[in-house]
Amino acid sequence: MSAQIIRSNYIDISNKEIYPAEISIDQGKIISIQRIGEAMETYILPGFIDAHVHIESSMLVPTEFAKKAVVHGTLATVSDPHEIANVLGKEGVYYMLENSRKCPFKFNFGAPSCVPATSFETAGAEVTAEDIDELMALEEIKYLAEMMNYPGVLFGDKLVMDKLAIAKRHGKPVDGHAPGLIGDRAAQYILAGISTDHECVTYEEGLFKLQHGMKVLIREGSAAKNFESLIELLHLFPNDIMFCSDDKHPDDLIVGHINLLVKRSLKKGIDLFKILQAACINPVKHYNLKVGLLQPGDPADFIIIDNLQNFDVIAVYIDGNLVAQNGVCLFDTQPERLVNNFSIGIKSPNDFKIKLSSKEIRVIEAIDGQLITNTFVGRVTVDEEGNAVSNVQNDILKIAVVNRYSEAAVAVAFIKNFGLKKGALASSVAHDSHNIIVIGADDESMSMAVNAIIEGKGGLSVTDAIRTKVLSLPVAGLMSTDNCETVAERYTNLLGFAKEIGCSLHSPFMSLSFMALLVIPSLKISDKGLFDAEQFQFCDLEIQ
Repeated sequence: MSAQIIRSNYIDISNKEIYPAEISIDQGKIISIQRIGEAMETYILPGFIDAHVHIESSMLVPTEFAKKAVVHGTLATVSDPHEIANVLGKEGVYYMLENSRKCPFKFNFGAPSCVPATSFETAGAEVTAEDIDELMALEEIKYLAEMMNYPGVLFGDKLVMDKLAIAKRHGKPVDGHAPGLIGDRAAQYILAGISTDHECVTYEEGLFKLQHGMKVLIREGSAAKNFESLIELLHLFPNDIMFCSDDKHPDDLIVGHINLLVKRSLKKGIDLFKILQAACINPVKHYNLKVGLLQPGDPADFIIIDNLQNFDVIAVYIDGNLVAQNGVCLFDTQPERLVNNFSIGIKSPNDFKIKLSSKEIRVIEAIDGQLITNTFVGRVTVDEEGNAVSNVQNDILKIAVVNRYSEAAVAVAFIKNFGLKKGALASSVAHDSHNIIVIGADDESMSMAVNAIIEGKGGLSVTDAIRTKVLSLPVAGLMSTDNCETVAERYTNLLGFAKEIGCSLHSPFMSLSFMALLVIPSLKISDKGLFDAEQFQFCDLEIQ
């Protein structure tokens, strides 16, 4: 690689100043940064980093995710591969590592700490303490991924403590996951060595955790959006806050990434250097990433923007190579092999039938834009055969989870706020075990939506009881090997179809995928039944 010179206004985040500079690069490294007298039209700064993301939730393999993220100025991620690990175990993690090596983007993966997430669901695999030890020895594995089993931490569960000890022995940080945890229990969780949390919902929760030594990741994803609640904390804790998306669907990734949070922060009047500390610097230091910070001796990783008002990215460099320019990715990717775990046959409408004796039932109340749910007490509607059915008029719809790893009875419950008037929508993306989850206005439609996914061994589907549309996800039932634009177009068409049958949520498939996430309060459903996440136990559908 030949030596090169770049002249631009240098945003020196560490020293909080901006000045015209000449940056010398050789062999992919920053050689020197020299002040010059003439002001430049552009600005140069370190690249953006997504401090916590599940690449699988983009429905793209890592290389295709990278091709779209990089045009927005993101040149590295801190990625938790526990979605594919729940399907395929540690081999799923190795798959992500293998694919990510095929492009220049700087992926940094964690060793999944909670696979399966709980004992109250059926996952496709387990990641053992021995697996974690093996993974943590790899250079590409930078941390122990989110410790969702916070009760296990608080009660000193031996397996949980063994996993924390493994991370400590390898000298790598531990990510947290403790939504709503505050007070003495939160302090105890932090003292166990948990260093971050991306699940803070309120300013007060974020403040408590920051004051007790935690790093807080401000999350703004396709489902969970906590930016507005937490961003004012950046005024007070610029060295302890990072930005993340957690889950980013392809249509949203086309629009933007961490760059959007930078722009929104600027509009709120937050100091530029504090914003860039969170967006560019803190993840590198916390996770010990091999990502350059635009200092002499660093890898030549940086972005060039147009001005400090628009903050539009016009060029992205990784290891001294121009990888994106004016919204166009300049590297290509290779075809990728398929891996999967699907072992069930076709379902019938009878699989979704349920008889209830009580008139009052517990109903999952979905909240648009949030992972948490409420518990709603509703009245059951019964057909002439005595089967409980969806009540479309009152928006109390049937929800079910189908075990995709082995033949088993279907778990059935009820949910509100999805708004379907007919048909059904289903997905094999159902955190964290990724069984098939379906919501429908009638049992026939639910079976149609589920069978479309079973036949394709993974994907998203919508049916109006006549037509059925599918977005195929053949990689572990989670990802496509197509590019972002193709997946986003198909996904957008599917969303449009979901709206046609009455769905009222902004991001229905993202919201649907979290209805099976048992570690997030309050009422959820797994393939084994209705679950009270606050009591952390199964609960009856009927209220006697």
